[in-house]
Amino acid sequence: MKLPEWPYEEAPFHPGEQAAQALHGVRGRLAEVGRRVIRTWMPLQHRGFFPLLPFVALVAVDAQGRPRATLLAGPGPGFVTSPDETTLRVDALPPHDDPVATLLAKDAQVALLGIDLPTRRRNRANGIVTAIDKNGFTFHIRQSFGNCPKYIQVRELLSRAPQARAAQAAPHRSDRLDARSRALVRQADTFFIGTQAASDRASGGADISHRGGQPGFVHVSEDGRTLVWPEFSGNLYFNTLGNLLVQPLASIVVPDFEQGDLLHISGRCEIVWAGAEVEAFPGARQLVRLQVDDALLRPGAWPLRWRLIETSPFLDATGRWDTV
Repeated sequence: MKLPEWPYEEAPFHPGEQAAQALHGVRGRLAEVGRRVIRTWMPLQHRGFFPLLPFVALVAVDAQGRPRATLLAGPGPGFVTSPDETTLRVDALPPHDDPVATLLAKDAQVALLGIDLPTRRRNRANGIVTAIDKNGFTFHIRQSFGNCPKYIQVRELLSRAPQARAAQAAPHRSDRLDARSRALVRQADTFFIGTQAASDRASGGADISHRGGQPGFVHVSEDGRTLVWPEFSGNLYFNTLGNLLVQPLASIVVPDFEQGDLLHISGRCEIVWAGAEVEAFPGARQLVRLQVDDALLRPGAWPLRWRLIETSPFLDATGRWDTV
């Protein structure tokens, strides 16, 4: 039996996403496109994609409605499976020092981004946790859709480091970015951002997305309290910006692909839609400014080690970031 693509009368975008789309004159067109590409179930292509991955980006929402983002690696490909069209099973759990660890519980809002760095494929799955046990968790799909490969850097997985955290520096938490964290952000070409639109609508809930750019595309203030990054031209769904219009809290996770450090940053965001500040950032259509509330650096927390193979060709139009 063929399942309906979007079975609800309401549009697959919530009011925040619709408002962002209206600002760019695409709300009507995207409402129709969204009904065709956003589903409440996973097609076979997506169900076969997730088991290929060595990691996923994950966001969960705490009791105060604050999203927390992380990168979750399994023991190997195949740790994420799809028992049926509306279910994902994840056979891994975040370690105890991960900000998401205490948030995975029955009925929790979660979202997964599956991203295959060697091929630039990525698919999203947003939903609700239905069960959790000592080995992992299961969640029900509320939204499933693919994304274009724009701004993804091609990387090769080199190795899986042993989980010998004792040899690493202890996690460091602060209300601002220290020198080590600022250096990590300034050299980063990739991060992941978790947001949430609190809503009973099927179009609401948690979401996590990828951001990529030239190293230096995220600016950090010298006091470590403010981050600014550009929003480049994308699919015009405005999932992240739409969520921020409804709920300005966000959580980002910045990986060190070579050393395995993970930097988790949470705070309140402001969108800069236009003006001289936006024009000063090459290729930017908007800017997002995040005021840091909490920063957690977890040295060596991510067991995967990667090598950069190729930067995204779409970044050729975004200028030199180390000169801005």
